[in-house]
Amino acid sequence: MTDPTKRQPLDLSSYQPAAGGIAARARAAAGPAYLSGLNPEQRDAVETLDGPVLVLAGAGTGKTRVLTTRIAHILSTGRARPAEILSVTFTNKAAREMKLRLGQMLGQAVEGMPWLGTFHSIGGRILRYHAELVQLTSNFTVLDTDDQIRLLKQLLAADNIDDKRWPARMLAGLIDGWKNRGLTPSQVPAGEAAMFGNGRGGKLYAQYQERLKILNAADFGDLLLENIRLFREHPDVLRQYQSRFKFILVDEYQDTNVAQYLWLRLLSQTPSASSSLPGLTRQSIPSQDDGSPGLDASRRPGDDVGASGNVVAPSAPPKNICCVGDDDQSIYGWRGAEVDNILRFEHDFPGAKVIRLERNYRSTGHILAAASHLIAHNEGRLGKTLRTEDVDGEMVTVTGAWDSEEEARAIGEEIEQLQRQGHALNEIAILVRASFQMREFEDRFVTLGLPYRVIGGPRFYERAEIRDALAYLRVINSPADDLAFERIVNVPKRGLGDATVQMLHDHARKRRIPLFEAARMVIDTDELKPKARSSLRGLIENFERWQVQRDALAHTELAEIVLDESGYTEMWQKDRSADAAGRLENLKELVRSMEEFENLQGFLEHISLVMDREGGADEDAVSVMTLHSAKGLEFETVFLPGWEEGLFPHQRALDEQGRAGLEEERRLAHVGITRARKRAKLYFATNRRIHGTWNTTIPSRFLDELPAANVEITESKGGSGWGGMSGYGPSRFDNVESFGSSYSTPGWQRAQAQRGRSGGGSNGGRSGGFGESGSSYSSGTARRAPFTIEGELVAKSTGTESAFSLKDRVFHQKFGYGHVTKIDGNKLTIVFDKAGEKKVVDSFVERV
Repeated sequence: MTDPTKRQPLDLSSYQPAAGGIAARARAAAGPAYLSGLNPEQRDAVETLDGPVLVLAGAGTGKTRVLTTRIAHILSTGRARPAEILSVTFTNKAAREMKLRLGQMLGQAVEGMPWLGTFHSIGGRILRYHAELVQLTSNFTVLDTDDQIRLLKQLLAADNIDDKRWPARMLAGLIDGWKNRGLTPSQVPAGEAAMFGNGRGGKLYAQYQERLKILNAADFGDLLLENIRLFREHPDVLRQYQSRFKFILVDEYQDTNVAQYLWLRLLSQTPSASSSLPGLTRQSIPSQDDGSPGLDASRRPGDDVGASGNVVAPSAPPKNICCVGDDDQSIYGWRGAEVDNILRFEHDFPGAKVIRLERNYRSTGHILAAASHLIAHNEGRLGKTLRTEDVDGEMVTVTGAWDSEEEARAIGEEIEQLQRQGHALNEIAILVRASFQMREFEDRFVTLGLPYRVIGGPRFYERAEIRDALAYLRVINSPADDLAFERIVNVPKRGLGDATVQMLHDHARKRRIPLFEAARMVIDTDELKPKARSSLRGLIENFERWQVQRDALAHTELAEIVLDESGYTEMWQKDRSADAAGRLENLKELVRSMEEFENLQGFLEHISLVMDREGGADEDAVSVMTLHSAKGLEFETVFLPGWEEGLFPHQRALDEQGRAGLEEERRLAHVGITRARKRAKLYFATNRRIHGTWNTTIPSRFLDELPAANVEITESKGGSGWGGMSGYGPSRFDNVESFGSSYSTPGWQRAQAQRGRSGGGSNGGRSGGFGESGSSYSSGTARRAPFTIEGELVAKSTGTESAFSLKDRVFHQKFGYGHVTKIDGNKLTIVFDKAGEKKVVDSFVERV
């Protein structure tokens, strides 16, 4: 018998229950509350803490819950303290939501997570800690876009580069693109540098960066680019952060650009491996800062190059990094996102575990089957199939319409029918491929009285370019419209600044006349400098000519002439910014929308009704947005109009990116369908006006990629309109009675009533004018009654008798003292003591 005092003590610290045993299963059953409700794949993603993990989370599979629960699990098991976890999101909204969920799970522990935020917020924080190492101080300023463009304009002027031919905004876009790819000035390929300023793009980029350092400033792209430079040039700083972060978590990994990828790759290596990554750079860089050869096209940023030149994996294993994303939802390639980042995760992180979340908690069976079958046509994907335990539900419907107007009518009627059945409007969305498509729906909803909101941008008629165009038309229709005249008096720029506008305001108030009349008077005097006077005279003459043409031309033709002759269209044609093309499309759509109205007055009255409609944030309203704005949202019913070749997939994406562009467009279609919980309704039009011309369109190829077993073909509910077989004329021209009876806005009714009262007179085929004053337009030259304000005649002739007399001694604020030598109505010729002879309006002088 062994002496108890001599027994060797047992080491119990290393004991773990056998996998699958009673103890292990019992412990799992009694696990923490935050693990309850997770499906097996979600739980696997939460509990797999060691090594690199890629969570392929399909639409509606609960990825946000997985990410937050994983953080809670790390903290609860004591694997890391809050300050040792780096959790990166793409938006501040996503970061706030994650903090809120963690707070609900763990209480106040989330308050101690300083490294939970967006790429740029965390990059900016690191940069402020080590600002001196990148030639900044810790209180550096982050420039906004306006400041950035002003600085670039200064550089262009100093280098004698024409800002009109080579706009600063274009250079700002190029620099932002280079920074998103992690390129410093010395690394920009010569071919790309030659795209701006006759080959001076790279030089200007370098000057811009030097100027930023002098100003102790950084732009948005520098928050990551300077981080990358900091880590490359100071390995000790990199090792400090590599040692600090025991766990790295990344949301929406499929949307990362090259700079974000490089930043993550540097931080995700263990400290012992960091020395093997000094040359981490973009594969297209021709050479490194140290003069060593760059990586060739077959290599990936972050790969190490061995002595033989072959690509080898890092020598030490990567740390615990978990990236959550969906390659099927990578839709931001146009702004620098690289879907290849997620596709090559297993190559970048050898031994990575890939977990697929395929159980969808959002959509019904038919919707998921249609989306999965569609996206399966993409070659560049890792592969997964969404499934649901929900019912099959309603089939995905595909409906053809004669034209875009009938498409809008049909969708409007379907929404009204759903509303009568008790469907909340907040649970209905219309997702369009291009913003110009919104106009048709906005007009239709105003006609029907359906509340709506535009998500991710202003409503069509609230866009800056539309407001500017409408301001021109409002002045033509009513020269007394001071607000409209003031908006466009210097748009495009004519050298009429704030001082000129203030002078016009002062004159208009003294004379109690509109700004337009004040401007008409001032251009015949010496109140303005010659250049400003010439510009203002040209603008007034344009408006006077357009006002005459209004009664001789169709209002749509007049609008095109105004936008052309004013220089407004040319201004956007010369603008090299990314949204300039979209603004031009919106202007063409505005002109097209005018066809539905008999005259300019009726159109502007309709616009006033559209603009007047304001709803509160809590109002039950239909959501209208682009497909890109819809990512991350979900609705019970989703309408997807415009599924036609050239529009969706968009022709520009096909022309510029080929197959890669087509696959991104298909991913966008997949995102659109999976926004729907119960109903997904696809539409296409046989005829659509594109770039001002009616075109017969072809249904999108994506429709043929949907599974027939999950799709139902339906007829349009938009009414008759299949009469005209020319392929170009819209249905409203073939059935005027049907269109007229369906349009019932108050403005239209008042227009028709006024037309009836005036006897339905015409002017060259045009309806008689109408308005509150009851004025009408006869054939021939238009003769308009003077404008009145509170009953007083205000548009006085310049022949109005002046209160001044010859030889009166007067004082002028600008020219000083003088005496009147000639009187012409309300215009005075004055010989000033110091300024000499000038012509001025009498309201600008005082008798002394």
